[in-house]
Amino acid sequence: MTATVRTPRTPGTGRLARTAAATVALCILGGAGSAYAYWTTTGIGSGSATNGTMQAVTVDALIPGDTLQTSLVPGGTADVILRATNLNAHAVTIYGIAASGPVTADSGHPGCTTTGVTFTPPAAPLTPAVIIQPNTSIQLTLGNAASMSAASVSACQGAQFNVPVTLEVRK
Repeated sequence: MTATVRTPRTPGTGRLARTAAATVALCILGGAGSAYAYWTTTGIGSGSATNGTMQAVTVDALIPGDTLQTSLVPGGTADVILRATNLNAHAVTIYGIAASGPVTADSGHPGCTTTGVTFTPPAAPLTPAVIIQPNTSIQLTLGNAASMSAASVSACQGAQFNVPVTLEVRK
């Protein structure tokens, strides 16, 4: 008689292997899905900010200590001197300068009714950039920006001319 020896079979060995393989597969897929969700997640929200009010930059003609380097004569040109003051707590850049009214003579020359004076502002944006630091003033000299035609009356001799300008400044 021949005896056959049977090895006892552990119940569920095949099932355990299949369950372990399925668990590993789910962990891998779940990890990849979590990584995908992490990198593609979007959200919504809100924020707020306040904007301060920019103070006007003031412009003066000549103030004590400023001196003219050129004189305006009929048929000639001369420099225009401006003093710009930045009252803001931050620096500003002068972007452009424009004429903002007719040129007039000082009050000591009432007969200077036809001044013949014109103002030619520099092209915007100013090059090089002109920056005014916070709470300071600077003197700007605009070379040959004023011209006087030969049509000016004799009563304009020795006059100082008021050239109204507007500065465009940006933060």
